[in-house]
Amino acid sequence: MSACKQALEEAGGEAEKALAVLQRESAKSAEKKADRVLGSGAIEAYVHNNKKVGVILEIKSESDFVSGNEEFRILAKDIAMHIAAARPRWIRRDDVPEETLEEERRFAAAQARNEGKPDKVIDKIVDGRVEKFYQDTVLYDQTFVNTDKFQGTVGEMVQAMAAQMGENIMVSQMARIGVGEAE
Repeated sequence: MSACKQALEEAGGEAEKALAVLQRESAKSAEKKADRVLGSGAIEAYVHNNKKVGVILEIKSESDFVSGNEEFRILAKDIAMHIAAARPRWIRRDDVPEETLEEERRFAAAQARNEGKPDKVIDKIVDGRVEKFYQDTVLYDQTFVNTDKFQGTVGEMVQAMAAQMGENIMVSQMARIGVGEAE
């Protein structure tokens, strides 16, 4: 209650601005908790109704209290369904091998040159295409597929749940298998 009151005071009584203040403060709180040990969690499995795509993931939390919570389980199921649909290759940007990033940069630069772009803008083009690469292939950078449920990235969704639960939460492992899909 006191956080809501302070946010309203800071926002001059405007509810939407107060909500933004609360979200900012929740994100700061979650960042402070990011180094805590994640000793609990759950394994979630999802098989699409056509039986041709399956996902298994590990999502961790600090306590059994959170990992046993129904909202935590729903989050895990939602992320597993997202993985089935969006096919991320890595969980976080740090997981992308440097060789893969370098190859992506070289490809983007060569593509820009082939398109006749001036040398002075190629670096910006490469940066933009690498950013798009992250959005396409990194789970936490992907826009959550069910926009009716959450509008933002999977990483923002996990962070929002961490703020709501008051402790750190993270996806630590994932695997997606599709019938007939080559690695």
